[in-house]
Amino acid sequence: MRLVRGGPMLVEGPVEVVLEDGGTERSDRFTVALCTCRRSRRFPWCDTSHRRRVRSAPDGRGGSPGTACSGSPAGGRGGSGG
Repeated sequence: MRLVRGGPMLVEGPVEVVLEDGGTERSDRFTVALCTCRRSRRFPWCDTSHRRRVRSAPDGRGGSPGTACSGSPAGGRGGSGG
């Protein structure tokens, strides 16, 4: 497992993720990017939404696009196929 600053968490696959509601998502890829910013439309898989949106800094001046996630990688290659 590898945590990338400003992006998703990279995990060596295959991976099975248990969601908050008890459901599961599975990926057979050799490396999976898990979303840590919760902005992904494919959650729990990263779709690189952390790159497109800017989170405001505590002082209200805005942040940089690379800091929108809470601390994970880029890539958007996670997922269950297709």
